Amino acid sequence: MRILSPVALSAAIALVGCTQQPGTTASTQQGSAQNNADWEQSVKNKLAADAAVSGTNVDVNAKADRNEITLSGTVYSEPMRAAAVNDAKDAKPGAEIIDKIDVKPGEVPRNLYTEDMAKQTREQAKAAGEKLGASLDDAWIHAKVAAKLIADSTTPSRNINIDVVNGVVTLRGIVDSPDAKSEASRVAMDTDGVKRVNNLLRVRAG
Repeated sequence: MRILSPVALSAAIALVGCTQQPGTTASTQQGSAQNNADWEQSVKNKLAADAAVSGTNVDVNAKADRNEITLSGTVYSEPMRAAAVNDAKDAKPGAEIIDKIDVKPGEVPRNLYTEDMAKQTREQAKAAGEKLGASLDDAWIHAKVAAKLIADSTTPSRNINIDVVNGVVTLRGIVDSPDAKSEASRVAMDTDGVKRVNNLLRVRAG
């Protein structure tokens, strides 16, 4: 029987450690990645089956080893955001749900604009002294024009009232310059569904 010297024996042990450790680490990493993928797919399946969040863009990132699921992306209302979070909780009970979803009401496509969204838009318009027609289209147009004016640095959206009746937009209020008045008209006219714009904005004197 061949007996290894202490030096050779130490080298053999070190070699075994070097060859086994990476394999163990790779296996652990592979298993963790698979768990992450399984968690993400479970949440995505739940979201896909929920009509309340259909058509939205919600990204799912899972870290199973930390018991975390992060939701990001864009939805069009607070109820949609809440529904997405609840779906993730139902898909993986006990997991920590990290909500990084953005709510952008002005970006909702017409086919996803609901009566609940219109009700919220009408309440906000009424509080601002604005007039809206009874149709879903008028509420949708109002939401989009308001969001676009807010996003445009040229137009002081808080000083502009927006009336929408039968697809006709009327802008009222006071702006600081003729350029701001013209820009408000352009923004409204470039909005889907708008038939005509009545610009009653007044330019602030001095």
